[in-house]
Amino acid sequence: MMVQRILKNTKWELLFYFLLTGSITAAALYIGSISKIIVVNDARVWIYGMAGSVIVTFVIGYIAGQRIQRRIDLLHLNMLQVAKGNLSVRMPDTVDQSFSSVYQEFNNMTETVEKKMQLLQQLGEQEVVEKEQAAETAVLEERRRLARDLHDTVSQQLFAIHMAASSLPKVLVTNEAQAKIVLDQLIQMSNSAQRQMRALIAQLRPMELVGKTLAEALDQWFPDYCRQNGLKGMKDMDLQGDLSEAKEHQLFLITQEAMANIVKHAGAKLVSLSLREGPRQVVLSISDDGQGFSSSYQKQGSYGLSTMRERAEKLGGHVEIISKPGAGTTIRVHIPKFEEGKRGEEDERED
Repeated sequence: MMVQRILKNTKWELLFYFLLTGSITAAALYIGSISKIIVVNDARVWIYGMAGSVIVTFVIGYIAGQRIQRRIDLLHLNMLQVAKGNLSVRMPDTVDQSFSSVYQEFNNMTETVEKKMQLLQQLGEQEVVEKEQAAETAVLEERRRLARDLHDTVSQQLFAIHMAASSLPKVLVTNEAQAKIVLDQLIQMSNSAQRQMRALIAQLRPMELVGKTLAEALDQWFPDYCRQNGLKGMKDMDLQGDLSEAKEHQLFLITQEAMANIVKHAGAKLVSLSLREGPRQVVLSISDDGQGFSSSYQKQGSYGLSTMRERAEKLGGHVEIISKPGAGTTIRVHIPKFEEGKRGEEDERED
């Protein structure tokens, strides 16, 4: 048992391999000398023997190093997965005592981060819902204001247009010059009323997500937006349909913000949108073939980029921006998902 416990430690395991190699080499030389296969009359024989011993030791040491490197590589790979937002990864059990404690600490750390991210996401979703409720109240108040504006501006202008148009036939008979003035006033008032109506209609236009899923909203909004702004759009979506309202809302707003940035700054002709939902995370990717920007601008950031980061961070996610001058830009958003079963178990423990 004691020998097995020692051999489970990487340091002693490595030393054991080298000791075994040296013993095998010494035994081979000794047996060869006794059986007269190796005659130690020439110094070169010892040189060849030592060279062979070094080669054999190197090969076995390399194998032992590879065993250790594989465990380190596995740890590194899982750390990269966690950094990308996949908090479901766990290190497997190992008999190596040198790595077992490190693997266990990694699993404990990842589990703690996952719970905190889950709580952060719940708080973020709650904040989004509360803001939406506050926004609905604000919308009702805004509609009341628009109704007053309609009455005070467009409605009065339409009444004035009606009165002027009603008097125009009589004025045309009695005073043609005055009729021309009234006609010009009619044209001006109708143009003004039309502009004000367009502005009010734009303000009253409902949110794209109202009564729709995220996929349905993007199916309608994305091609229309690309067409209106002279862009060729490509779309690839794979959604399971179980995203929360807060996630759909934030992802839709991030998409709108990213597309607005492309229209304003990128000078792009082609835009590609990819939205995929996995078992543990949602990944939104928007790429363009525009002018891109430097890393210094990325670090400095802009209002649009900061807004996208804030929206993702509210749900425990993060935004990855890949861009180089002249090589376009890719914005990749990672939003983690958590199993409902785990959430329910944690709620029961708290109760």
